[in-house]
Amino acid sequence: MEALLLNYGIDWLNLLVRWLHLITGIAWIGASFYFVWLDNSIRPPRPGSDLEKAGVSGELWAVHGGGFYNPQKYLVAPRHLPQELHWFKWEAYSTWLSGFALLFIVYYFNASAMMIDRSVADLAPWQAIAIGLGTLVVGWTVYDLLCRSPLGKREGLLGIVMYALIVLAAFVLSKLLSGRAAYLHVGAMIGTIMVANVLMVIIPGQRRMVDAMKAGKSPDPVYGQRGKQRSVHNNYFTLPVLFIMISNHYAMTYNHPYNWLVLAVIMAAGVLIRHFFNLKHKGRIAWGYPAAGVALLLGLAIAIAPRPALQSAGAQPVDTARLQQVIAQRCAVCHSDKPTQPGFASAPAGVMLHTPELLRQHAQKVYQQTVQLKAMPIGNLTGMTDDERALVAQWFETGAK
Repeated sequence: MEALLLNYGIDWLNLLVRWLHLITGIAWIGASFYFVWLDNSIRPPRPGSDLEKAGVSGELWAVHGGGFYNPQKYLVAPRHLPQELHWFKWEAYSTWLSGFALLFIVYYFNASAMMIDRSVADLAPWQAIAIGLGTLVVGWTVYDLLCRSPLGKREGLLGIVMYALIVLAAFVLSKLLSGRAAYLHVGAMIGTIMVANVLMVIIPGQRRMVDAMKAGKSPDPVYGQRGKQRSVHNNYFTLPVLFIMISNHYAMTYNHPYNWLVLAVIMAAGVLIRHFFNLKHKGRIAWGYPAAGVALLLGLAIAIAPRPALQSAGAQPVDTARLQQVIAQRCAVCHSDKPTQPGFASAPAGVMLHTPELLRQHAQKVYQQTVQLKAMPIGNLTGMTDDERALVAQWFETGAK
């Protein structure tokens, strides 16, 4: 009873923290999209105008919610520091803190089920957790050093190198963790880089500029340039991170034998599509970028599509008693009205298989997840064998009776 209540409480904690993570993520990514759009859309003031003399590098007129807005951007800083100055930082911090908490609740508190796949690597839970946390630290350190190196002045080449390193991280993690955990930790690594950009570069640079103005000095424009660089990087990271946030619902991606390559293709498509919009905001229409992104996604969908098994004429029906025993031992310990597997208070996704009627009702899902994708049992926690998967396949392909 105590274990059941504990799991139920963790489910509620999962729900509330996930909800918070979604809300703060929308706020952060929305602000990021808006300011990159604003930066690309502002137009320089007329030569010799009061705005130009005041140091304004660009302005924009917009209408929204029944009102007119006139945001202006200064080349370095205004002549006088305003009394009230809004800092865009808590959106980023709250998103990362809630995401990190969710990582602990979902993955680290139940690492044996959520992070470890014995067919990939026979790890202890603490080893899997250490790999996950180490990925976050190493990812930020390598990225920051690259940005501060001479390579940081060559944006195109830096982008290619960072993409290659992220794909390498995905490859390494796919050989150590379950596919689902590998994907989530690539996303957590990118998210950590994004929030560290805000915490370690953007905000400190802005503070130095404000401090210089308070001291009656001209701010050094290098801080604004560094902040702009990291902000643009964050903008290109967003679509890959958003996909990874929802990837745990799509085992066809993270459970593919080449899951790291699947992720690499999807991330590339996201960057190409994001680049199109960034160019569009500058007034440049380059349809080749979204076309290439869509082509990558379409090609990937075709490449990883499941291949239907050939049914032999006169195939014998399965031993239903044996099938039900397999389902009870391998699947229904989680997928039932009263799960007995530690860490599960309710059936995942509401799919219950503890009666023959429910098993028939979810026959397509059972076949897809256990045979085609081999995504279930999660991390093969209950040790389902290939012979047992073949039994499920035979049952489904002969009518799921």
